[in-house]
Amino acid sequence: MLAALEQELEIRKVEFNNQVVETIYFGGGTPSVLDTTEITALLKTVYINYKVAEKPEITLEANPDDLTSEKLQQLKASGINRLSIGVQSFFEEDLKLMNRAHSSTQAHQSIKEATALFDNISIDLIYGMPNMTKERWLQNIETALSFGVPHISSYALTVEPKTALANFIKKGKLKPLDEALAQEHFFILKERLEKEGFIGYEVSNFGKPNYFSKNNTAYWLGKKYIGIGPSAHSYNGKNRSWNIASNPKYIKLLEKGELAAEVEELSVLDRYNEYVMTGLRTIWGVSLNRIKSEFGEDYYKYIQKQSKKYIDEGLLIVKENVLVVTTKGNFLTDGIASDLFRIT
Repeated sequence: MLAALEQELEIRKVEFNNQVVETIYFGGGTPSVLDTTEITALLKTVYINYKVAEKPEITLEANPDDLTSEKLQQLKASGINRLSIGVQSFFEEDLKLMNRAHSSTQAHQSIKEATALFDNISIDLIYGMPNMTKERWLQNIETALSFGVPHISSYALTVEPKTALANFIKKGKLKPLDEALAQEHFFILKERLEKEGFIGYEVSNFGKPNYFSKNNTAYWLGKKYIGIGPSAHSYNGKNRSWNIASNPKYIKLLEKGELAAEVEELSVLDRYNEYVMTGLRTIWGVSLNRIKSEFGEDYYKYIQKQSKKYIDEGLLIVKENVLVVTTKGNFLTDGIASDLFRIT
């Protein structure tokens, strides 16, 4: 697999000609299974084949149970300079409900040890759980803040089919998800983090100044990126591509020097809808000037017409000809964006 990843990196370097790599992200699956030597080898392949910024953000996703003292030392030595830790909750009952492998004790210990080695750390938290009171949710936030981490990503709980959580709800052991409760949790999160100097630069992402995730920001601002490995997605502004999901097939194709990706050419309509969706989720909003210049007068008039009711309701505002979601509209961003989409 590692040889195949290196081969794909080498083949695809032509896609990044004369461009600077600002962020490298080890995500998806369990990248923390890699040891120092393996991570270093992958990073070396990137540096050999691409022009890399002087101080790139190099992130690795990990779960608390992966982050032993020894593993953290290995990661530090490998060149990783940012950790994204999938805590989800500091309460044991929540972790069991979500079928997480780690315990509350491991969550505390991993962050405590990680902050001694890494300055740039993000914690993931889940809100909107059926049995989570507002008081307990606030306790989760306070615990996260107590470690002094500069970035928190937080998402509303979703129930996946055939999971323990779905089964509990089906059998009546748990209440169904309550959107009103999730909305209350979101506003508690936003208010508390902003008091601590965090900025909600994207609906689900809160960072202290100079600690916004460069990887996340690039995605939301529509920058070009290359995804390496099975199931990885890539985007170049006009096309979206995704690699084959099968590990064995991926490896076999790369052994023959062949790429294993499907490509979708994005129409003007696709690119408009995508820009609206990603732009509205951020503090940078949707530029009406860009809509007019890039997509034309027709799209410009359409978005003005569609957004009027949300402006009247105080869910959207226009600042310097940029459409931005208000605090009141934050939790409803995806629904608002879908109403601004065009079908034809």
